[in-house]
Amino acid sequence: MNFELTKEQVLIQEMARNFADEVIQPRAIDIDKTATFPEDIFKKMGELGFMGIPFPEEYGGSGGDTISYALAVEEIGRVCGSTGLSYAAAVSLGASPILMFGTEEQKQKYLKPIAEGKELGAFGLTEPNAGSDAGGTKTTAVKDGDDFVINGEKCFITNASFASSMIITAVTGKNEKGRNIISAIIVPTNTEGVTITSEYDKMGVRGSDTAEIVLNNVRVPQSNLIGDPQKGFKQFLTTLDGGRISIGALGVGIAQGALNKALQYAKERTQFGKTISSFQAIQFKLADMAMEVELARNMVLKAAWLKDNGKPFSKEAAYAKLFATETAVRNADEAIQIHGGYGYMREYEVERYLRDAKLLVIGEGTSEIQRIVIARQLGCR
Repeated sequence: MNFELTKEQVLIQEMARNFADEVIQPRAIDIDKTATFPEDIFKKMGELGFMGIPFPEEYGGSGGDTISYALAVEEIGRVCGSTGLSYAAAVSLGASPILMFGTEEQKQKYLKPIAEGKELGAFGLTEPNAGSDAGGTKTTAVKDGDDFVINGEKCFITNASFASSMIITAVTGKNEKGRNIISAIIVPTNTEGVTITSEYDKMGVRGSDTAEIVLNNVRVPQSNLIGDPQKGFKQFLTTLDGGRISIGALGVGIAQGALNKALQYAKERTQFGKTISSFQAIQFKLADMAMEVELARNMVLKAAWLKDNGKPFSKEAAYAKLFATETAVRNADEAIQIHGGYGYMREYEVERYLRDAKLLVIGEGTSEIQRIVIARQLGCR
């Protein structure tokens, strides 16, 4: 085994780290406080090639791999969970399905602008009554001539207010067993009948746009269908597997950020005549935090390596997402405890880490769903 990163991966990691520290970190508190999506930061990220890291050069990407992309998500998430979440969603959900399952025309028209950083994408899966039960999708797409007419509602959709296009899951018919056929369809956000509102008042990741989408007789060409219409459900499960790697990476970033803050504070804070980092109780907390970050990072990178090498990675992606996001919650909680009363204050940032981390054990498949995925991979039915 070789755990060393390649020169290209190290270069991307360093570029992401520098960008996070110099551009995002100074604004992280304000982004959270004002719940403002940082459009200008994403424009800069696009110019630097972040949005296209895992995509081929012929589609406007950097020709990088999943490992490089995961490293970038981690570094951005380390300083701002909001920016990290919107970044991960734009790449893993708003663009990757087009690369994996789209036609050449779709890749040129919809993937390329996202990979080039000129536009944002979104993925509309969750509905008011279909969260973990994605098979319970109620949105419908009915064929009418050469078009689909789409009706339905989506909720909790990341980036939708700022996206130029979104991938919508909808029921397009019934299979031979009478079950719903769920397909993925590209819908430009400026299409007539699309209404997008962003009025959620969230606990965390407040600077990441989260929107509700209403589709009222939305008409798009059937050529906007992604992949095999009979395999839409399987396609978005594959999409979510890849997305779990990026959310795992985001969890690692938040967990690392919480550890950094806690370690720095422990070395500076004095009680009873010495720094609290000299107390065994604090040392044990920091040791556990550091150990879990390293374990989580290794699991994320293993899942990314499997994906890059064309090997099965569903179980490992679930491992990574589950362990890394729960580590983020634990580390943020411990960082607050180490800070004491100061940890409760915005200016010390660790309270934001906890609020941001909590979403990660819910979105992209709850921790409970991840355990179900793992159990099924073990042969449990």
